[in-house]
Amino acid sequence: MSDMILHHYPTSPFSEKVRVAFGIKGLAWKSVMIPRILPKPDLMPLTGGYRKTPVLQIDADIYCDTQLILREIERRAPEPTLYPSQTRGLADALGWWAERSLFSTAVAVLFAKVGSALPQAFIEDRSKFSGREFNPQAMKAAEPRMLDAFRAQLHWLETIADGTPFLFGPQPSAGDCSLYHMVWFVRSGRPEALAEFPGILAWADRLASIGHGAPTAIDAREALAIAKAAEPATPKSTDSLDPNGRRLGEQVSVAPDDTGRDPVSGELVALSIDEIAIRRHDPFVGDVTVHFPRAGFVVSRG
Repeated sequence: MSDMILHHYPTSPFSEKVRVAFGIKGLAWKSVMIPRILPKPDLMPLTGGYRKTPVLQIDADIYCDTQLILREIERRAPEPTLYPSQTRGLADALGWWAERSLFSTAVAVLFAKVGSALPQAFIEDRSKFSGREFNPQAMKAAEPRMLDAFRAQLHWLETIADGTPFLFGPQPSAGDCSLYHMVWFVRSGRPEALAEFPGILAWADRLASIGHGAPTAIDAREALAIAKAAEPATPKSTDSLDPNGRRLGEQVSVAPDDTGRDPVSGELVALSIDEIAIRRHDPFVGDVTVHFPRAGFVVSRG
């Protein structure tokens, strides 16, 4: 099996989601450290402009967004499964809640406390990334409201986690990964916000004890060379029920619909109900195929 190469940085919560998935499966993987703000000169040749973290590279196939990355890890290394007892749909739904609702609340709660220490370059980068002002002072002013929302949602998680080692039973799953990294993120800088939830803390400790598998650090330029030496292995597939009538071979652009909305353009080479892949060429890496989930992304022709 080709190496799985994760482009990430240590404090990235979404990267922690994938790192724990590697740990659950006991996988060996390659680790490439990238900057947490732009520019990211050794990542853009692979993604064509997609800037979110993390990105999974397997030879010349590039996977964006953790909902798709976890599914691809599962496809390539199915045992032990991340989706026990037919839980994929529920795990994906929990992940959607965590990343579309709980994450923004967690960010506000954490940065209300530590935002005054953030470097100006980070604040400017996140303002461009989100499409609105990233304002730690405003987060501080909204702190009472955000703490209310955060506590309410954590109470849901405390109830879900009650009585079993992990969310879906005795084995950790994608659902655990999708919620754990939010807890991990807040705990890293504001642990007192979790103090009233002993069940969540015990559950998070069990996940943390799993570790991250067996990572090996490699240089970003080595990862680019791996992509350049390979050919994309994406099987062509088409969605005959695509509601917009898209067809393979069309030129399209794909962009997130929430933050980091930089579009990636190329030839449509694979399409399914939950994935879209486009082929593009870059002088540094040659031909690569960039994969995106359908949920949470906007696809435009031309």
